[in-house]
Amino acid sequence: MQHKDFLSIVIVGHVDHGKSTLIGRLLFDTNSLPDGKIESVKKRCEKHGMAFEYANLLDSLREEQEQNITIDTTQIRFRTEKRDYVIIDAPGHKEFLKNMITGAASADAAILMIDAKEGVQEQSRRHGFLLSLLGIKRIIVAVNKMDLVDFDQATFEALEKEYREFLLKFKVTPDLFIPISAKNGFNLATRSTKMKWYQGPTVLEALNAFQPAATEANLPLRFMVQDIYRFDARRIIAGRIESGRLKVGDDLVFWPDRKRSRVKSIELWGSTTAPTEATAGQAVAITLEEQIFVERGQFGSHPQEGPIEGREFQARLFWLQNESIFLDRPYTFRIGTQEVEARIVKIDRILDSSTLEISQQARSEIRRNDVAEVTLRTRRPIAFDNQDRIPTTGRFVLIQGDRIGGGGIIFGAEYPQVQLNGVTSDNLSWSEGEITRESRVQHFGHRGAVIWLTGLSGSGKSTISIALEKTLFQRGVASYILDGDNLRHGLCSDLGFFERDRHENIRRAGETARLMAEAGLVVITALISPFHKDRQKVREICHNAGIPFSEIYINTPLEICEKRDPKNLYKKARAGEIKGFTGIDAPYEVPEKADLEIRTAHLSVDESVMELMGHIQKIISPSNIVSAEAQEPGAGI
Repeated sequence: MQHKDFLSIVIVGHVDHGKSTLIGRLLFDTNSLPDGKIESVKKRCEKHGMAFEYANLLDSLREEQEQNITIDTTQIRFRTEKRDYVIIDAPGHKEFLKNMITGAASADAAILMIDAKEGVQEQSRRHGFLLSLLGIKRIIVAVNKMDLVDFDQATFEALEKEYREFLLKFKVTPDLFIPISAKNGFNLATRSTKMKWYQGPTVLEALNAFQPAATEANLPLRFMVQDIYRFDARRIIAGRIESGRLKVGDDLVFWPDRKRSRVKSIELWGSTTAPTEATAGQAVAITLEEQIFVERGQFGSHPQEGPIEGREFQARLFWLQNESIFLDRPYTFRIGTQEVEARIVKIDRILDSSTLEISQQARSEIRRNDVAEVTLRTRRPIAFDNQDRIPTTGRFVLIQGDRIGGGGIIFGAEYPQVQLNGVTSDNLSWSEGEITRESRVQHFGHRGAVIWLTGLSGSGKSTISIALEKTLFQRGVASYILDGDNLRHGLCSDLGFFERDRHENIRRAGETARLMAEAGLVVITALISPFHKDRQKVREICHNAGIPFSEIYINTPLEICEKRDPKNLYKKARAGEIKGFTGIDAPYEVPEKADLEIRTAHLSVDESVMELMGHIQKIISPSNIVSAEAQEPGAGI
């Protein structure tokens, strides 16, 4: 019989809720057991005076596999008329998680077992969280042992309601709840007459209805570069096609630098003829029509199916080493041949894989065998995918010293809506110096940051920024002012005061401030920056670079600003001599949640600076391991 496709499933549940019985019954009902297996197991049970149970079939298979292989996760196969199945089976939670996270096993779907009589247990809740951690979306909840509650419909529906509400907290939505009796085979392969009130599919019908994951060859192209060779004036790029297909004549973009060229030839070692096409799983060498600089660690994609490029992302991490992994410490991060320094900047929640206890308390470390949802930040931009889109480029390891400390999967990152259609040149790349951010912190004794002062003209931004810079300098803090008027004299001298020009003015100021903060300076910007979306854009520029950003609203009423009017600008605007002046005939969008608000109508310059200093010292302190840009806006008010 030819089977159309393949599906891997994992079965989880509370101890004694019937997982082994379900697996044994599935093997029996689908005629997937080796010849003579059931008879030999029955004889063994008789010999030891034990009653035969379908769970004994699974125990027997495990014993055989343990004699032949030495890996933690075993694979149990069965088949239906539609497809082949593999059940990913692990003897314990830790082994299961380790193999799922690090890629030794990968499940397309899950069956979650709940005992109808015992109801939803604490471990049932933890297993729901576990599936959410692993990103498994196709889920059947099998409510087992319905025979122990007299096949009662109300019991089943109450349990379904309770568990669905719980799973929604983790954004897990099961496809189906199915009432079963694994021991009797009810609603597994055949429908049960004991539960006529249930009109849905059996377990096998539901599994057969699931669509299999796309094969690697049908996924977007990811050509991982392993090395570059030069032969007879040719530059040959060697690598492995992790997913997708590659053809001669294809346009390729190499990430994360986005250099672009076209495939001139494909070569295979040991082959006398040059192929015109290669597919996932093949190690190949290619030449390009235009000789661009490509290096180990990059990977090629087709232009419109590129990966995500960035420095910060969410991940689920399984830690293996005895020594804990800590917040804000450098580790080596590796995806394929791509390698870069990275550190954990935030721990959202942790699952203890031994007890399946969930902790959302603030933690600065992840211990051995913990699974954690974290935010990772790399030293320079990297290219990657969400694991549920392309597993090989969404799965990583962290290296501690010279050993692999743990592994993980990337999730939840957003793919760019438009790629490679802007004005960015394909010949540009990000240049990284040898002086690390940590070295700069040690040298200066503080972190670089962007302190963004916004407010009406005449509110006191420039006056406060000058006094603030002087105070920081006197306290040994390396700082510099980016004043709006000063930028207009040089960097932004080509811009006018139309709305489009104002947006570009703020963008340039934000990018400049970010680069200066990368150098270790505390950058004080004093710009009206009237539009919320422009200020938010600068926040994102800094956040994506790992730079602390703080929006400071210099809140001064318009009438006071007009009274001060040091440059007579309000007077000219009222007279119609200046058009589009903020506060008069152009809007100023008040910050909804500034990080700090300074009311200069009630505070002197010195008092304003003292408030700012208390706020800034927390942000730039080297011991502040929680990123300032990760704080909620308004936290400093």
